[in-house]
Amino acid sequence: MSRKAYKSDLSDQEWEIIEPLIPPVKPGGHPRTVDMREVVNAIFYLLRTGCSWEMLPNDLPPYSTVYYYFRRWQKHGVWEQINQVLREQVRMKQGKSHQATAAIVDSQSVKTTEKRGKYTASMAAS
Repeated sequence: MSRKAYKSDLSDQEWEIIEPLIPPVKPGGHPRTVDMREVVNAIFYLLRTGCSWEMLPNDLPPYSTVYYYFRRWQKHGVWEQINQVLREQVRMKQGKSHQATAAIVDSQSVKTTEKRGKYTASMAAS
C-alpha cells in the first residue's frame, strides 16, 4: 500500500481472515486489475465515515469499482459469510461453541382501538 493509512483500513491479520472469503475471478473472465484489499478498505472507509460513494478519497479505488464489488458481494451473500466466519472466530476465542445454542426473542404488543372513525371527504382534504 503506497498511501497513508486510514483508521478504517484492515490490519494484516484482519485481511488474512477476510481474503480467502473474497470470491475469486471467474475462470476465463477478465483478469482483476484492482487490489481487493483496497476495495474492502474503501468499503470500510465509507461505512466508518458515512460519506457518499462519490466522496471516497482519490487514493482508494474508484467509487464505481468499489460499489460494483459491494453490490455483487451483497447479492451473493459474501458479507453474510464474512460476518458468520468472524462471529464464529470470536465465539471460539471466548471458549464458546462456534454456533449459538440459545436465542432470545423479544416482541412488543401495541394496542389499537377497536372502533374506527368515519372517513369523510373533509378529512381527505386536510
